[in-house]
Amino acid sequence: MKILITGGSGFVGSNLQNYLKDDYEIQPLRVRYVLNQKFDYSCGAVIHLAGKAHDLKKVSSPQEYYDANFELTKQLFDTFLISDATVFIFMSTVKAVSDQVKGVLTEESVADPKTHYGIAKHQAENYILSRNLPSNKRIYILRPCMIHGPGNKGNLNLLYQLVSKGIPWPLGNFQNSRSFLSIKNLCFVINEILSNHNIPSGIYNVSDNEPISTKNLINIIGESLGRKNIILNIPASFIKATAKMGDFLHLPINSERLQKLTENYVVCNKKVVKSIGKNLPYSSIEGLIETFNSFKFK
Repeated sequence: MKILITGGSGFVGSNLQNYLKDDYEIQPLRVRYVLNQKFDYSCGAVIHLAGKAHDLKKVSSPQEYYDANFELTKQLFDTFLISDATVFIFMSTVKAVSDQVKGVLTEESVADPKTHYGIAKHQAENYILSRNLPSNKRIYILRPCMIHGPGNKGNLNLLYQLVSKGIPWPLGNFQNSRSFLSIKNLCFVINEILSNHNIPSGIYNVSDNEPISTKNLINIIGESLGRKNIILNIPASFIKATAKMGDFLHLPINSERLQKLTENYVVCNKKVVKSIGKNLPYSSIEGLIETFNSFKFK
C-alpha cells in the first residue's frame, strides 16, 4: 500500500518513514497552506503530520497557527473524502483538549484549549468529525503527549544538558506526575492502525503506559550517565517566589518554566491499547533511557 505522509522531514515524520519503509511505499508530501489550494493524490492512506507547533520565541502571529493546523488540514481531508484513500490519520495533540490537567486526561475530557496552537488543532478535529464519512473509509485523530526519542531536540534534551553538567536539581520538593510518549510506541500505534481494519475510527490519546515524576526523570538521566544526581529539596514557596522574580528579571527560572517542570499532566492510553489489542513495545523508562543515551553522542 502507498502511504502519503505530510511533515515527513520532522522528528516524527522521519522516524515514522524509517519504521514503515519495509512494509509500505512511502510518498512524502511537502505542504503549506495556500488559499483555495487543491490537492490531487493517489494512495491508500494519508498520515497528516505537518503543522505549526509551539513557538517558544513567541514571534508567530495567531493566524499562522490556524492556517497551518486548521485550514491546511481541511484541504487535505476534503481531498481524502473524494480520493481512493481509505485511511486518514491526523496528528493532533493533547493540547487540543487542555493545557493543564486535573486528574487524568481521557478522550472523554471536555476540551478547553487556551493557546492558539491547541485551539487550531481542536478546530481541525471538529471539522474532521463533522464530515460524513463513507463506509469504506477510516479516520483516526491521535492526541500524543510529549514525544521523545533519539534525535529529539525538545525540552528533554535541554533538561539532559543541564543535568549532565552536574548541576544539582533544585526542585526535589515538588511532587508531580507526567506522561511521555516514546517515538517507537507512537510508530507502533500508527502501524497497527494501518494494518488492522478492525480498529474503530475515532479519537485516541497516545502515551506510554506509566507516567513519570520530574524527580524520577532526573534519576533516569543519572542512570544513563552512570552516576547519581544531586537533588535538593528547597522549599517550594522559596522556588515559586524566585520564579516570580524571574518573570521581571529574566532569570533562568520563571513562572512559565517552573509550571512546565513541575505540573501534573497524566494521559490515559487505555482506549488505544484496548483497540489495538496489544501491549506497547516500550515501557516509559526503557524509552526514556534510550532517548537520554542518544544525547551522549551529540
